[in-house]
Amino acid sequence: MEKLILQALVYGIIFLVLVTTGLILFFHYSRRKIIQKELEKAALKLENQKKILQTSIAIQERERNRIAQDLHDAISSKLNIVSLSTNVLLVDKTIGKKQKQSLEQILDITTNTLESSRKIAHDLLPPILDKFGLKAALEELFEECTANTNIDIESNIEKLSKLSRTNQLHVFRIVQELINNSIRHGKANELVIYMEQNTTGFILRYQDNGIGFTVKDVKEKPGIGLQNIKSRVKILNGELKIDSTQNSGSQFIIRCNYEQ
Repeated sequence: MEKLILQALVYGIIFLVLVTTGLILFFHYSRRKIIQKELEKAALKLENQKKILQTSIAIQERERNRIAQDLHDAISSKLNIVSLSTNVLLVDKTIGKKQKQSLEQILDITTNTLESSRKIAHDLLPPILDKFGLKAALEELFEECTANTNIDIESNIEKLSKLSRTNQLHVFRIVQELINNSIRHGKANELVIYMEQNTTGFILRYQDNGIGFTVKDVKEKPGIGLQNIKSRVKILNGELKIDSTQNSGSQFIIRCNYEQ
């Protein structure tokens, strides 16, 4: 009798162990499935966010393209006509001295406005980027900055051979925005810009000697320019590191991986 009771206890314990083990395994695999589903949902959400960013920036670029085209076709062409007409009137020997002075003033204003519209159109849509690629476009941008401002730029730009033309435009806009911020807000007069390619992607290092800022404040309330930079970095499958303190300049390091 005692032997039967002992056997019953053993079988009961074995049964309980098996049931408990089964429940543990069930909850373990159920939890894994739940976690997997949550990860899939998170990945899908990130992918949707990336698509929204890409669409938003594509709309921005189309609008830039349209404005650049309008500047060239509608405004620059009309200003050229005004300039030609003014030059024709200036050679007319029957006009008086005051009229000639007025025409020369009109010609100066027209020439300056024409040059400004061309520069704006060029900034909106740099033609050299499509023709010769990112390296040439950035080098031209640096030359223009040093020629038209008191900025001194030290640069070393490697050619990003694996980057698509669309993504090259994103990098160009990032650098363009960083320079604008350094000039307008940072009051910098020295920039150091390095870009190098590696086996998995590329690194962009940007530094200025401006007045700097508090990184925490910028992260909490980023301006439109920084938001635009962050959006483009995200599209490039990259990460942005910002280091800055008041009166000590700013540094931006962008690491991007080529998508597989």
